[in-house]
Amino acid sequence: MIVLSIILGLMVVVLGYTTFNLLKKNEKAEDLILNYENYVRTLAVTLSAADKKIKDIDSKGLFDSDDEVGWFFNHIKEVQDDLNKFNPNL
Repeated sequence: MIVLSIILGLMVVVLGYTTFNLLKKNEKAEDLILNYENYVRTLAVTLSAADKKIKDIDSKGLFDSDDEVGWFFNHIKEVQDDLNKFNPNL
């Protein structure tokens, strides 16, 4: 009976430690997910603003694709279009 009590006592201690350890790891993972979620939201707002500004600039037709600035602007628009694929709000 004493051996059984010792074994059960050790199991309670081990299981308590592992449960507490997993709880701490889970809380760290939740904090990390919340940080990533906030980052993605901030990035989505920035992408929306950048997309709006690029469309405003492009609507004026200030950049011609013949020169280097126009070439660079066209590539910026391509990058913005690729980024818009990751933002479902646009």
